[in-house]
Amino acid sequence: MSGHSKWATTKHKKAAIDAKRGKLFAKLIKNIEVAARTGGGDPAGNPTLYDAIQKAKKTSVPNDNIDRAVKRGSGAEAGGADWQTIMYEGYAPNGVAVLIECLTDNRNRAAAEVRTALTRNGGQLADPGSVSYVFTRKGVVIVPKGDLTEDDLLEVVLDAGAEEVNDLGESFEIISEAGDFVAVRTALQGAGIDYDSAEASFVPTLQVELDADGARKMFRVIDALEDSDDVQNVWANGDVSDDILAELDEE
Repeated sequence: MSGHSKWATTKHKKAAIDAKRGKLFAKLIKNIEVAARTGGGDPAGNPTLYDAIQKAKKTSVPNDNIDRAVKRGSGAEAGGADWQTIMYEGYAPNGVAVLIECLTDNRNRAAAEVRTALTRNGGQLADPGSVSYVFTRKGVVIVPKGDLTEDDLLEVVLDAGAEEVNDLGESFEIISEAGDFVAVRTALQGAGIDYDSAEASFVPTLQVELDADGARKMFRVIDALEDSDDVQNVWANGDVSDDILAELDEE
C-alpha cells in the first residue's frame, strides 16, 4: 500500500508544476460540476462538493472557474454537460492491474481512448471484474508533515475512523473506510491541521513489485491514460521502492 501511495504522491507533486496544468484544471472543474449536480450547490451540505472545491483550490484553479462550475452543476447557470462515470479495467506490462475512472459525455470516445492508451504502451483492456477485486474503496487523506509526528496525527484521527497512518516521507497518508474520510478530514480541521487532499480512492490489496524498467512501463501507461480528457483517475497496483523512485526522478 505504501509503495503505491509513494508514487501516487510523487505524481501528485509533479502535477502541480506539470505543463498539462490546463488539462488538470479541466478535470477538477468537471469533478466540481458533477458533485454540485449530484448533491446540490451548497458545499456546507455537500461534502463531496466541498472536497472537490478544496482540491481545485489547492491546485490553484481560479475561484471564478470554481464558482461557474458550481453554478453549472447545480443548474443556476446553463451549460452543464451530462457527465457519466464509467470504470474500465486493464493491465499494464508485467501484470500490473489498472483501474481507470472516466467522466465523459461520450462513452464510445472514452472506451476508444482508454483502449488505445493501454495497447500502444504494452497494456491491454480487461473484462469487467478481472481487475477490480484487487482494489478496495478507501478514504485517503494526505497531510503534509511539517512539525507533526505520527503519534500527533493518530491522536486526532483514530476516533474519527482512521484505520492506519503511513509515513510517505514528506507527508502522512491516513487510510479509512471510504465513508469515514469526511469525518477524518473534519477532525483534522478541528485540530487546526492542514491537509493536501481528502477523497475516496481505490487502494490495492495485492501489489506487484517492480524494477526500474517495470516502473517506467507502468508510468508510461498511466501518463497515456491521464492524457485523455475523459479519464479522471487511474489506480495501479505496481509497487515501486523509494530507491527506484529516486532513480526515475533523476531521469
